[in-house]
Amino acid sequence: MSLVTLANLRFGHGTRLLLDGVSGSIHEGERVGLVGRNGCGKSTLFKLIAGLIKPDDGEVQIARTVRIGYLEQDPKLPQGKTLRGAAAEAFAVIEALKLELEQVYDRMGTADAAELEKLMNRQVSIEERIDAAGGYAIDHKIDAALHGLGFTDDDFDLPISGLSGGQKARLGLARLLLSSPDLLLLDEPTNHLDIEGRRWLEEFLADEFKGSVVLISHDRWLLDRVVNRIIEIDRGVLREYPGNYAAFRALRAERMLTVERQHEKQQDRIRQEQAFIDRYRAGQRAKQARGRESRLERFKEDSLVEKHAEMGVMNLDLPDPPPMGDFAFVAEDIAKSFGDRVCFRNLMLSARPGDRIGIIGPNGAGKTTLVRTLLGDLESDSGEIKRSPRLSIGWFRQTQDHIDRTVLAWEFLQNTIRSLEGAPRASEQEARNLAGAFLFTGEEQDKAIGDLSGGERGRLVLASLIASAKNLLVLDEPTNHLDIPSAERLEEALDKFGDVDRTKIGGKGGHGGVLLLISHDRALLDDVCDKFVILDGAGNARVFEGSYRDWEAKQKAEASEAVARAKKAETKKLDTKRTEANGALKSAAAKSAAPTSASATASSSGKTSSATHGASNKSRSKYSNLALEKIEARISEIGRELMAIDFEFADPKTAADSVKTKKLLSRREELGREQSELEEEWIRKSG
Repeated sequence: MSLVTLANLRFGHGTRLLLDGVSGSIHEGERVGLVGRNGCGKSTLFKLIAGLIKPDDGEVQIARTVRIGYLEQDPKLPQGKTLRGAAAEAFAVIEALKLELEQVYDRMGTADAAELEKLMNRQVSIEERIDAAGGYAIDHKIDAALHGLGFTDDDFDLPISGLSGGQKARLGLARLLLSSPDLLLLDEPTNHLDIEGRRWLEEFLADEFKGSVVLISHDRWLLDRVVNRIIEIDRGVLREYPGNYAAFRALRAERMLTVERQHEKQQDRIRQEQAFIDRYRAGQRAKQARGRESRLERFKEDSLVEKHAEMGVMNLDLPDPPPMGDFAFVAEDIAKSFGDRVCFRNLMLSARPGDRIGIIGPNGAGKTTLVRTLLGDLESDSGEIKRSPRLSIGWFRQTQDHIDRTVLAWEFLQNTIRSLEGAPRASEQEARNLAGAFLFTGEEQDKAIGDLSGGERGRLVLASLIASAKNLLVLDEPTNHLDIPSAERLEEALDKFGDVDRTKIGGKGGHGGVLLLISHDRALLDDVCDKFVILDGAGNARVFEGSYRDWEAKQKAEASEAVARAKKAETKKLDTKRTEANGALKSAAAKSAAPTSASATASSSGKTSSATHGASNKSRSKYSNLALEKIEARISEIGRELMAIDFEFADPKTAADSVKTKKLLSRREELGREQSELEEEWIRKSG
């Protein structure tokens, strides 16, 4: 079933045409990735589908009853509510039904026999409606979504008015995901998410969400994990590719190679035609030359295939960084805190020439603080750091406010990079070659820096740093505003930066540069880094040697071991409870077989007294009106939640968070009491 159909859609801004007669469709259950260079029209297409803007021509057709959820960059949130209360609005129908069910339970306590039967029928009806709308697990779903997107239990009671821009964006994403629309339009959903949040989102979209998804993202791992079709917007045209992002790259490379060959053939033809025109422009064949010149101009306008700037690998020499000695720095048992907040402690870390170190952890864990401490901007609270006296540091920060915005792009590079020809200043051609390698066209190279977009300015600064012959580069979230082709070009440049012959390191020292990379971009981390410092946000720091994929594999193995331990403990506990329950049943049966004189006297008092006593017993248990299968289902559900809590206890982050530990213990006790009451009711009904 087609949910959305695009029919000959056209849309532009002024003289710039973003979408040029595009057509296509989105089907039920599809996972689509929408890719293209920054500014190509991806967000515009989303707004057209969501009905926020109208096309200049063509039509967007939405199937009847289809609910579309669109993640806006500035989500509209209800004021006067807490963070969790706003998230729970996605389940407003269930909350109303649960309140109605509580009222039914209250009335059952005082109802007569006739009304009790009606109330029990109503109870069954409400419970069926709750199950159909998502069941009793909504509290767990809300908490899981908020935790997955980086919120802590302490954040749940924060008022909407007190949230930061990043918190509001994450809350808007949580509300949208929990509302379960038929079609999700997600525009850069990972912008404010750390690695754990990105991992949770991709697992939710891949494994839990049942609707269709169209995703705009620069996170290549997310695209690989979630989508099964890629749509590229390329100069106003939609091009479709089956498979995930990795498949798209391979198929697109083949197509681009074909385009490049066609482009070269066309250039040969143009050169031949131009040579004829220039040779016979004056003379007896001038009329023929003018005719061929007109045809050549029409050919250039109508048929010329353009070669993409990002085609091929970077063909560029970079200056060697100056030698630093055997080590850039050696940190021994260092720690840093701000008041009660511990960023890291007991950290041992060294960096040799050629090392590429990724620094990862949750938002606010202290990643930038760690780098500033290692490089001497901040003093460590304890331990010792030895630094090479020959360090030459280049630092890419989040903002580029220090740059003179009146300088042209190529001039900025000329003033900051080192000449490969030994001159005191790089030549204009060297600067333009570097700009071209970083995907700046000739026209863009002549723009003032103030006229470039934020992503283009970031790309320009990255190019200047990598070619400035620094022996230590610090890159703090370098891909935040880069499109995918730019991020891939950055990876190629970093592969060239600081290549080192390890055989030269002993004694004389190598000439490789050291890279410190702070990033949530898993593709960049995996392709570039060979060592990681992992901060957990609770003061713990861990050093891991290997690729990012190796680190993820190790995490999964450790998590599997923790789950196995939790399952073993839960199985043992359930076995104990079954033994206790069987003992209780046998005891009850023995008492029933040998009634005391008191019980015999009570039984001889007649049916009316017995019925009254039974009614009294029922009123004492709030689960007495639940059907046996409902009790069994709820006991199983509690068992799963208890297992999830035990799994959280196995996480070192939980052990380091006393507030979270206390809340989990309280919740576990609450569930344990409910489980015991339900099991007692199950024993009564089963007996």
